[in-house]
Amino acid sequence: MTSPFPYEHGPVPPPECPAHGLSVGPGGLRRLYGPEAEQDPHGLYEKLRAEHGTVAPVLLHGDVPAWLVLGHSENLHMTRTPSQFSRDSRRWRALQDGSVAPDHPLAPIFTWQPICVFADGATHERQRGAVTDSMARIDTRGVRRHVNRYSNRLVNGFCREGRTDLVAEFAERLPMMVMCAILGMPEEYNDRMVEAARDMIKGTATAVQSNAYVVGALTRLVERRRREPADDFATWLVEHPANMNDQEVAEHLRLILIASYEATANLIANVLRMVLTDPRFRARLSGGHMTVPEAVEQTLWDEPPFTAVFGRWAVGDTELGGKHIKAGDALIVGIAPANTDPVVRPDLTANMEGNRSHLAFSGGPHECPGQDIGRAIADVGVDALLMRLPDLELAVDEKDLQWVGNFMSRHLVELPAEFAPRSPQDDREPPSMGRPNAARQDWEVQSAVRHTAPTPVRARLDGAHAPSSGAPAGATATVDGSADALSGAAGDDTAVGRVPRQRKPGGPARLWRVVTRWWNGD
Repeated sequence: MTSPFPYEHGPVPPPECPAHGLSVGPGGLRRLYGPEAEQDPHGLYEKLRAEHGTVAPVLLHGDVPAWLVLGHSENLHMTRTPSQFSRDSRRWRALQDGSVAPDHPLAPIFTWQPICVFADGATHERQRGAVTDSMARIDTRGVRRHVNRYSNRLVNGFCREGRTDLVAEFAERLPMMVMCAILGMPEEYNDRMVEAARDMIKGTATAVQSNAYVVGALTRLVERRRREPADDFATWLVEHPANMNDQEVAEHLRLILIASYEATANLIANVLRMVLTDPRFRARLSGGHMTVPEAVEQTLWDEPPFTAVFGRWAVGDTELGGKHIKAGDALIVGIAPANTDPVVRPDLTANMEGNRSHLAFSGGPHECPGQDIGRAIADVGVDALLMRLPDLELAVDEKDLQWVGNFMSRHLVELPAEFAPRSPQDDREPPSMGRPNAARQDWEVQSAVRHTAPTPVRARLDGAHAPSSGAPAGATATVDGSADALSGAAGDDTAVGRVPRQRKPGGPARLWRVVTRWWNGD
């Protein structure tokens, strides 16, 4: 078979070469890194789809060749067929022939480790089983309480200011706080951990050092849990019947921490951006026509947390999307382009509520096992924030928002927002409804004529006119004779909020109506 990468065994331009700043590399193939890929990945996907179809040859950092799978069905086939497309990176021909060095910027992502994400068959089942079983032990209600408390704690940090950056002060902090607590290392949460988690998947010059920082913290955790078991995820992995060694446990904790953090931080930021920039989206959410979980699901279609996942490696010569794939070729799961595949989504403006066939969490046996935890963090976190600050507004023009990214993910640099300053709340309690701005917001959907429900006129029931049917003291009645049980007797909680029975008019009232009908000749 003829390779689409005629230069793949030839010399690779050095990283400092000016050619690396261009979007097109050797052989006329497009680079999946650099300015175009980072600033307009969706535009790049459409160019590749137009030029190559559902599977496109691309270049990774250092102009290393790979295949980007763009089609929805092709991605599903690749992720669901490990016999053809393995997760074992040691199969990569570029590693075998030395084209990719051990210190490659993407080394933290593709370097083989003894974890389920790089395994197939029985080894994958053993390791993945330990992760899945431990995930099942997580108390989801407890996680939601943690998310609620941490969300309020973060809001308390900036609620007096009336202005904040929702990316730096909320979206990037909340997931790491929650995941550190779940794993059993809340003391390791700090700004350095947040920065390292983001940096290690970017393919930067410091990615290897950031990875070492995270691994060091997790290794200390595993050693501590061997000595001092606790009721946390790390202990469950250590004690699981799969009998994973310390390195296996630490690497699986690293995988879960980084994947969950990056995905959830991006997801929260993307949902909040939609709320602040799309009037229809916010109106439906504010009007009760869309729940926060539904908003999260729509965002998973439009702006998935991971745009792509590297990688799969061809077990043998095969064909995918009409392209000849050679044994040892690297392939990339194209999550974002699959979600916009015209075959499954011809109208990108269509409402996708209730449809979970997106590939935001990949698919097949390696589908993300922690997706429900990520959803819970995003659902509860966004809901808690909007309850505390329902008057949030974007503080800049939408066109001024900036993105940074790499071929695996894309996230907002900042999301400046304004709101009415308010006092902190007790972060040990659930959030209460915040005080919205009195002024009309641009996102409100209003008709030309405002229709409001009539307000019943209430008259005090006391003295000689007090009800005789056991209504509590202090009750009120509307002009139609109905009563509201506003308060009960001391110590009687059942009376609070009771809806009273509708009573027939009393004797004098009935007599007066009979006289009135007689007088009118009825």
